[in-house]
Amino acid sequence: MKDIMNQYLAITSRGIENLLAEELAQLGASNITVVGAGVRFKADLETAYRCCLWSRLASRFIHILSEFSVRDDLELYLGAASLNWPNYFRASTRIIVDFNGTNKEIRHSQYGAMKIKDAIVDRFTKAGLPRPTIDRERPDLRIHMRLHKETGILGLDMVGSGLHQRGYRTDAGAAPLRETHAAALILKSGWTVGQPMLDPMCGSGTLLIEAAMMAAEIAPGLKRQRWGLEAMESYDDALWQAVKAEASVRGRRGVTKTEAKFYGREIDSRVLAKARDNAQRAGVANLIDFAQEDATQLTCPEGFANGVVLCNPPYGERLGTTPALIQLYTELGNRLKIAFSGSVAALYSSSNELLSCVRMRADKQYKLKNGALDAVLKTYLITGGAVERDTDGTAVVKQAQVAPDFANRLKKNLAKVSKWAKREGLDCYRIYDADLPEYNAALDWYLDTLVIQEYAPPKTIPEEKARQRLMDIMRAAIEVTGVDPNKVVLKVRQRQKGVNQYEKLSEAQKTKIVSEYGAQFEVNLYDYLDTGLFLDHRITRRMLGGMADGKDFLNLFSYTGSATVHAALGGAKSTTTVDMSNTYLRWAQRNMEINGKEGAQHQYIQADCLQWLQQADGEFDLIFIDPPTFSNSKRMKQTFDVQRDHLMLMENLKRMLRPDGKIVFSNNKRGFKIDEDGMAKLGLKYENISAKTLPLDFERNKQIHNCWIVTLADSAQPQG
Repeated sequence: MKDIMNQYLAITSRGIENLLAEELAQLGASNITVVGAGVRFKADLETAYRCCLWSRLASRFIHILSEFSVRDDLELYLGAASLNWPNYFRASTRIIVDFNGTNKEIRHSQYGAMKIKDAIVDRFTKAGLPRPTIDRERPDLRIHMRLHKETGILGLDMVGSGLHQRGYRTDAGAAPLRETHAAALILKSGWTVGQPMLDPMCGSGTLLIEAAMMAAEIAPGLKRQRWGLEAMESYDDALWQAVKAEASVRGRRGVTKTEAKFYGREIDSRVLAKARDNAQRAGVANLIDFAQEDATQLTCPEGFANGVVLCNPPYGERLGTTPALIQLYTELGNRLKIAFSGSVAALYSSSNELLSCVRMRADKQYKLKNGALDAVLKTYLITGGAVERDTDGTAVVKQAQVAPDFANRLKKNLAKVSKWAKREGLDCYRIYDADLPEYNAALDWYLDTLVIQEYAPPKTIPEEKARQRLMDIMRAAIEVTGVDPNKVVLKVRQRQKGVNQYEKLSEAQKTKIVSEYGAQFEVNLYDYLDTGLFLDHRITRRMLGGMADGKDFLNLFSYTGSATVHAALGGAKSTTTVDMSNTYLRWAQRNMEINGKEGAQHQYIQADCLQWLQQADGEFDLIFIDPPTFSNSKRMKQTFDVQRDHLMLMENLKRMLRPDGKIVFSNNKRGFKIDEDGMAKLGLKYENISAKTLPLDFERNKQIHNCWIVTLADSAQPQG
C-alpha cells in the first residue's frame, strides 16, 4: 500500500508556490503542478510522510480523495456522498470540515461545510455505523474542501493544525512572522548553508532559528505531537516511525557537524530572552549568538564576513509610527554601509517608502504576502562607497540631501521664524505651510515636538507618488530640524465640515504646556486633528487681552478657551465661555486654572451657541466669536453657514452688547464678504483688521482668517 501513488495538495501562502514546488521535488514528489496558493503533486505514502515532516514552506498537506463539479448545493452534497467515508476513517474519529472558497451558488463557507458534513454522516449511518463526532476544538482529523468556481477538491488533511506551528515558539511577540513565511524569506534572501547570517532586529528569533534548522538538517515537523495522518485508515505506523527516526538521526548529526554561525541582535532584553528560549526548544541554541544591541548602533560581529543580514523591521500600521521608523530605517542603512561592506542585506517590509530610507539600490525584489498585507523582500549588495571619515576618524555616511528644494526652504523658514518666536515669547509656531506645491503640508513646532499635517493630495496625484512625497517631507524635516523622530506627529488634514476638526484621532492623552505672550496653554498633539491652540489667532488673542481690562467678556464657540485666558490675564472683570462640547469646556477650565484664573466670575456654559444666543439676556463689554465656516452637527437643531448666517449672529450679539462694547468677529472662510447693507440696517459699524492679526509665521497665507471689530453705529470712537 505504501507504494501506491496518490494525489496530494500542498497549501501555502501566495507568492511562494514556486519555492514550494522546488522543495517538493527535492523531497521526491512527482507530477508537480503549481496552483493558486498551493502545489499539486503525486507521491507514494513514504514520500507523502516525508513531505509532511520536512516541508518548511507548506502550511498543510491534503490527501485528495475526489475532484468534482460543484454548480449548486445538490452537486456538492452528491460529490461528497459518493465517497465511501468509512474506508478513510473510523466512526469514533472526531472530525471537523474546513471549507475554503465560494461560487455563485455556494456563497457561504459555513453552508458548504455543513453540506459536506451531512454527506459524511449520511454515509456512516447508511452503513449502520455510529455518526462521527464533530469536534471544533480538538479534532482528530480535518476534512478539507477547496472550491474554485465550479470545481471542488475534497480530501483529508494529513497535518491538523498548521505546519507553521513547529513547537518551539510558545510566545510569538507583538508582530509574529510565521515560521513557513520566515523559511521562504530565507530561501529568497540568497543565503546558502554555510554562510553566516545576522538579524539586527531578531524579535523572537524566528528567521535565525529557521535558518539554523536548515543548516543543521533538522526536520521542521519533528517536534509536533499530533498529526491528522495518524487518524486515517491508511495510516502505516511502522513507516511513519521510520521516517521520523531517520529525521531524528539527521538532526542530531547536523547540529554537531554544521559550521554555520548565526547572530541575533535585539534591543528589548525581554524579547531577547524569548528568542533564546525558542532556540533552545528548537535544538539550535548553540548555533546562534544572541546579544542585546540597538539596530541603529549595529556593529559587525567578529568573523562575520560576506554573510547575509536578513531582517523583518517594523513597518507600522498607523501613520503616527512612521517618523520614528524613518529614522530607524535610515540609521540601519547607515550602519550596514559602515560595518557590513561586502555582505548582502535582505530586508522585508510592507512599505517601499520606508525601504527607500536605507538609501541603497536593490539588486532583486520579491513580492510576497504577509497575511493580508502586500509586502516586498529586497536584497542589496552592501558597498561602502558612501562612507567617509570625519577628522576624528569616525566613519560617517555622506548622502545627497533628501528633497533638497523642500529642505532648503524649511531651513530658511526655520532660521527666520525661530528667532522671531523667541523674541515674541512663543513656544509654538509654524515653520512651513505648503510653500512648494509638490510638498503640500504644514509643519508646526511645539516646544520640542514637530507636528506635520499633510494636506490631502489631489486625486490626480498617484497614491504611491503622494506617499513618497510625504515620506520625503518627514525625512527632510527630521534632518533639517534635528528633532527626535519619536517627537514627530503626523496627521492628514482633509477638508473639514462643521465640528469634524474636533473629532478624536487617538487615545494617546499626551499633553504639554506651552507659552504664548505670557499665557500658558495645555496642548494635545496626538489625539485630535487640531491641538487645542489655533496658532494663526495668537495676535487676535493678545489684542483681546489688551482690550479686556475691567470688562465683562463673552467667548462664543470657545473651543479650548484660549481667548478667555488672554482676556482674564488682561484684567477682565468676568468671563463667560460657551461651547457645545463638554470636553473642550473642561479643557478651557484647565487652561484657566493653569494661569491662576479661578472663581465664580468665570462661567462655563455647555450649549449650542446659536440657540444660546437667541435666548440669553446678559450684557457684555467685549465679545469674541469665531464660528465654524459651516456646521451640520447632529447636536445642533439647524445647519450653519457663516456667509449666509453672519447677520443673524450680529443681530443677536447686538442685543447683548453694551453701548460702548466691541465685538471681535473672526472666521476662516476664504473669500468671506461682510454684508454691508445688512450691517447698516442693524445699526452696526465694522472695521476689517485681518491684516493686523496675521502673524509672521502665517504671512504667506493671507486668507487663513478674517477678523473684524464691530461696534454699535452710535458708539464712541475710535474702534480698537
